[in-house]
Amino acid sequence: MLAANYVGPRTMTVEEQQPVEPRAGEVRIAVAYVGICGTDLHVFHGDMDGRVGKRATIGHEMSGMIVALGAGVEGWSVGDAVTVMPLAWDGICPACRAGNEHICQNLDFIGIDSPGALQEYWNVPASTLVRLPPEISLRDAALVEPVAVAVHDVRRSELAAGDKAVVIGAGPIGVLIAIVAAAFGAEVVIAEIDPTRRAAAEEMGLTTLDPSSVDQVAWVEEWTDGAGADVVFEVSGSPAAVLGATSLAKVRGTLVVVAIHSQPRPIDLQRVFWRELRLLGARVYQRHDFERAIEFLAEGAIPAEKLITGIVPLREVESAFGLLETGQAMKLLVEVSAS
Repeated sequence: MLAANYVGPRTMTVEEQQPVEPRAGEVRIAVAYVGICGTDLHVFHGDMDGRVGKRATIGHEMSGMIVALGAGVEGWSVGDAVTVMPLAWDGICPACRAGNEHICQNLDFIGIDSPGALQEYWNVPASTLVRLPPEISLRDAALVEPVAVAVHDVRRSELAAGDKAVVIGAGPIGVLIAIVAAAFGAEVVIAEIDPTRRAAAEEMGLTTLDPSSVDQVAWVEEWTDGAGADVVFEVSGSPAAVLGATSLAKVRGTLVVVAIHSQPRPIDLQRVFWRELRLLGARVYQRHDFERAIEFLAEGAIPAEKLITGIVPLREVESAFGLLETGQAMKLLVEVSAS
């Protein structure tokens, strides 16, 4: 079988590897599509070598079909269409014992900390499988994981119908958060300086503003009758965005940090104090986030056709990372099964 391996900064190789039989409790999946995300790009740049090492099969946004069952697997059959919630927890740490298994203190994020989906056949624990309904194509099902991220972020914020939300950053997750927040009944605006990303978001029916040409604080105050936004999602990863985010939130509003920041950032704690703001992190997801994401895709609430801006074969996976680096692609998929 073919597998794509990260072997060092900005270098991926595609090689023949011998498939391994699934162990007890595992299934083998014939991988159909794998999405490339910002975390994968961090790996590609060499920023996560301490976790993945310098020879790793990555990838965690995926869809595929079960082709073999390991001993003891029940409730699944060969031919089932699935995606994977790529989290394996130890069940014994304080976080797990408190019911927060998804952010286990010893979490194995499959596809980063252990082998991922950029291979033709992938063995995973049956416990990570999530069933796909027939109305979702395998191509569109590769979006389930990032949609689940957005669902978790919005749920974490406790956003309510009628609330007003600002999303900072119109990358794939920012756009998905805006779409999901609107589906929850909120009014949403995306702050984004890049004109191409703004145009892509507007094509999906979203409202945008350009902080480089508009006073975003004044814009949000006018939009909210002087109150400020109920929820602000920081998805850009920009130091300036983090510093300015607190100025957009209402009294006792909520700021949700979604972007991965590789180093500490300045934040306006005086504003946090003065307005009694709530600052939250939102990291991964739980199973019901995956299930709700699948419902959104099945209902047609997620514009998959507009979100998926490119598909490349597995043998050309390195080119997908190059396209993602330009910032002009929304969501890129690697077609594994046709390689």
